[in-house]
Amino acid sequence: MATVILVRHGRTTANASGVLAGRMDGVLLDDVGRAQAARTAERLAAVPLVGVVSSPLERCRQTAGFILDRQEGSPTAPLEEGITECDYGEWQGRTLTDLGGEPLWSTVQKQPSAVTFPAGESMLTMQSRSVSAVRRLDAEFEAEHGGGAVWVAVSHGDIIKSVLADAYGMHLDLFQRISVGPASVSIVRYGPDRPDVIATNTDSGDLSWLRAQPEAGDVPIGGGAGPESPTRS
Repeated sequence: MATVILVRHGRTTANASGVLAGRMDGVLLDDVGRAQAARTAERLAAVPLVGVVSSPLERCRQTAGFILDRQEGSPTAPLEEGITECDYGEWQGRTLTDLGGEPLWSTVQKQPSAVTFPAGESMLTMQSRSVSAVRRLDAEFEAEHGGGAVWVAVSHGDIIKSVLADAYGMHLDLFQRISVGPASVSIVRYGPDRPDVIATNTDSGDLSWLRAQPEAGDVPIGGGAGPESPTRS
């Protein structure tokens, strides 16, 4: 099927001040975050994307804008509620230092599948709706553009971690082992038998080899030959 590039938004003012932003309005990229988003957009400029889909929150829309500015034609970034940030409920807007003293904090770290945020969303629900949205969109892009299509989903750290955990076949309780930095790129291809996780949490490197992706199939014995050598300019 198609290849999805999972991009986390760049650093925000809330990230820099240690605040759990959640779904708060007015949380924007700071200067570092804008530079991160621009760097990611430059990496993706070598890949003809068939679509860019964004979480509705401003920081993701900003990041998607940088990516679109480096693509040819006049692409747009439709908004997808399924990949919006987790609803942290009463935790939203509080500092991470403060939240670290909450009894629930330890459960978030060790057994996220058991967590429902006060007046918010459960982490299982977060994973279910985000994975469903990404898999649905991936199938739609593949149906419209073919198995070599490459598209981008711009989302949030916990959302991308939960999608990667599903692709790895990991239980949600292990997803805190996955790191997803600001403006990082992770790559997944959903094949007929299983997902293929190609990359996680990258913030540099040539991506032009994604221009022509083969159809997903059996895993090569010994790991295969990998993509062609990156094109140097």
